[in-house]
This record gives sequence, structure tokens and C-alpha cells, in this order.
Amino acid sequence: MTVAHVAVNVTDWETAKQFYAAVLGPLGYRVVYEEEGALAYYADAGGLDFGVGRRHPAGGAHVAFDCPDRETVDRFHANGIAAGGRDNGAPGIRAHYDANYYAAYVLDPDGNNIEAVCHHAPT
Repeated sequence: MTVAHVAVNVTDWETAKQFYAAVLGPLGYRVVYEEEGALAYYADAGGLDFGVGRRHPAGGAHVAFDCPDRETVDRFHANGIAAGGRDNGAPGIRAHYDANYYAAYVLDPDGNNIEAVCHHAPT
């Protein structure tokens, strides 16, 4: 069984929209649904359906996005920091998980820990 979708809670709607557009774009995600206080993202190439909602309590979630290569992880991290996120782990190998677990972590403006990970050796 796989997960169909996941969502994070945020407080500042406009800041969240800008942040998630910046970090999810390089991962191939686009907005497929929007109404006041709710966004739904989908990746055409597959992946996790992801939602953003203006609800309480905000922050504290951890969501990881699978990436096809390490360069995508690097772009995710750089875009996240540039969009107002806080570094929670620069791109690099996390050998304690796996020899090829290359990941980066960015806290969104509400403290949700958003991760991009590549499980493949460099090409």
C-alpha cells in the first residue's frame, strides 16, 4: 500500500504559496487545485500528492520527496533557502540511513521539515 497524499499546515498563506512554488517546482510539482486556505500539488511524473492548508496547529510535520538525482536535491535546498526557508541540513550523504541516501532539509516558514532525497549513486 502506498500513501495517496499528505498535507502540511501553515499560518501565513502568501508566504507559504511562494515558498512551496519555489521548492516544489524543481521537483516537477504544479498546483492542480487552489482555494482560499488550500493548495494541492501534483507531479505529472508520479510521486506524492502534496497539500498545503492554512490550519492550526501549524508546523512540526516532516515530508520527504523522492528525487531522481542529486542535482535536484541541491536545487531544492538552494531554492528553499532563497524562498525564506531555514536550513535544516545541507545537501549531502546520510550514511547512517544508507550509503546512497543523499538528502537536504529545509524548514518552511512555519517550521515544517521538508526533505528532498535521492537514493541513487551519482551517474
